[in-house]
Amino acid sequence: MAPPQLRILSGLEQVPAAEWNRLVPGNHPFLRHEFLHAMERHGCVGAEFGWLPRHLTLWQQGRLVAAMPLYEKHNGYGEFVFDHAWADAWARAGLRYYPKLVSAIPYTPATGRRLLAEPGREETLWPLLRQAAVELARATGASGVHWLFPVAEEQRFLQRQGLLARHDCQFHWRNRDYRDFDHFLTTLAAKKRKNIRRERRLVRQSGVRLRRFDGHDAGEAEWRAFADFYQRLFERKWGMATFNHGFFHEVAQQLPEQVLLVLAERQGRYIAGALMYRSDDCLYGRHWGAIETVDGLHFEACYYQGIEYCIERGLQRFEPGAQGEHKLARGFLPVRTCSSHWVAAGGLRQPVARFCADERAAVADYIERMENASPYRRPDPAP
Repeated sequence: MAPPQLRILSGLEQVPAAEWNRLVPGNHPFLRHEFLHAMERHGCVGAEFGWLPRHLTLWQQGRLVAAMPLYEKHNGYGEFVFDHAWADAWARAGLRYYPKLVSAIPYTPATGRRLLAEPGREETLWPLLRQAAVELARATGASGVHWLFPVAEEQRFLQRQGLLARHDCQFHWRNRDYRDFDHFLTTLAAKKRKNIRRERRLVRQSGVRLRRFDGHDAGEAEWRAFADFYQRLFERKWGMATFNHGFFHEVAQQLPEQVLLVLAERQGRYIAGALMYRSDDCLYGRHWGAIETVDGLHFEACYYQGIEYCIERGLQRFEPGAQGEHKLARGFLPVRTCSSHWVAAGGLRQPVARFCADERAAVADYIERMENASPYRRPDPAP
């Protein structure tokens, strides 16, 4: 059989959705063709935001056998693995840091596959994808290749290839076969349990009603309301929003059963919303916005509704997004996240390696401190 042939795609319209999705395990929403292509179609990625698609695909006998979502980057925006210090080091050395190549889901700090391959062929196809990414970096003058938030198996493979490893911390919730939300609360320390009940009570007493929608149920009014909340939040805090109404609506139509939209309604109008997506076993929190302030509403919409949904649907994990020690008191525990990095500037590899080692040690210490502050009840001491 002839070896796989490489094709570099500037857009996912160049590959059939069924071919791409065949390689996506567990129905991961952010890796599906529908999600990635919708970002391209609605201008969420491209030159304006510094994310240029350079997806790697391997074909054999007319069949897609492996793929890597990949972007040429001209800034550090929307990556959630911060490398400003690296860019400064390159500049001090008289080198150009941009462009760089990034394998990630834009603006989405969620763990997931970065090396897609036909099951059982990872051992032969993953090295080809890694080699193709490095060769593309060399050919385009990119400063490096960065795999962000890969799953543990991929991270181990990339480390065996000699790449540099970075660590960070997020807070995730795990389903311990809870019967319902009250069962989950019984596993928390009394102070934490009391605080969550108080926050939920404040929302109810404010006259707010929470409504959940999937892509089938949410209509034009719901998506326009949520897009408005999202847009206003970005204008108030960060400047320019990257996602838009067209993107939200299209993904909901294409992946209706993988969408969870939580809207808060008061006095007949929507005042806030949270958007999440699900795979076969995990819920991913992504966006929030509000036009009114209500005590406890952010926690209710973004966390407690998601936990209830996971319990009801039997999902095993809930990743609510990056950072946030405030999640710890609400049942989310520290989890190490990883990234792998190939750098072209050989003279800078050693100082960057030292940076990564120091960072990993600091993250390990932080996770230990957070674990010691677990919100869950301690087992009774042995008699």
